[in-house]
Amino acid sequence: MSLSASDPISAALSAHLELVQALEQLRAPIETFAAEVSAAIERGGRVFWIGNGGSAADSQHLAAELVGRFERERPGLPAMALTTDTAVLTSVANDYGFEAVFARQVEALCRPGDVLIGLSTSGNSANILRAMECAARLDVYRVGLTGQGGGRLRERCELWLGVPSDSTARIQEAHMLIGHILCDLVEQRAARNMAG
Repeated sequence: MSLSASDPISAALSAHLELVQALEQLRAPIETFAAEVSAAIERGGRVFWIGNGGSAADSQHLAAELVGRFERERPGLPAMALTTDTAVLTSVANDYGFEAVFARQVEALCRPGDVLIGLSTSGNSANILRAMECAARLDVYRVGLTGQGGGRLRERCELWLGVPSDSTARIQEAHMLIGHILCDLVEQRAARNMAG
């Protein structure tokens, strides 16, 4: 009998810890991620988050950490999840199809110098891909967080962070950790700028 069958709690904890340790290989892209987001904000740009399902909730969570605060006092930072406006989501889905729900918002809200962050465990979510294509035309910096391999999203981003796992649950846990590290690094820089 496998560990996951005999002791599912220990199996999940072990898998989580192994993946967290494996994220060390993403140190350089995480640093780049934070530097690009901070630089965009300092230039007057904004940070937009998109995702489906659990990744939609993660998008909202991470946008809230930037707008509110993460660990320290500093001015609010301009971040928004494009997953929250039910009137926009349902009207666009009704009129143009679900594949357009994020692209239409990117078209309406994003401008050159902004950052668009797409969370997709598979990297193949059609509405995320369409949004990234739209963002590219608008000269928006594009970041993709995916699982192993990256799917088609990998090729549509300027920066790709691929979590080395095929498990949706573990990938989403890793995306939140990467997001929290991002928030901490961006917040530290914002607080230094405020103090200096």
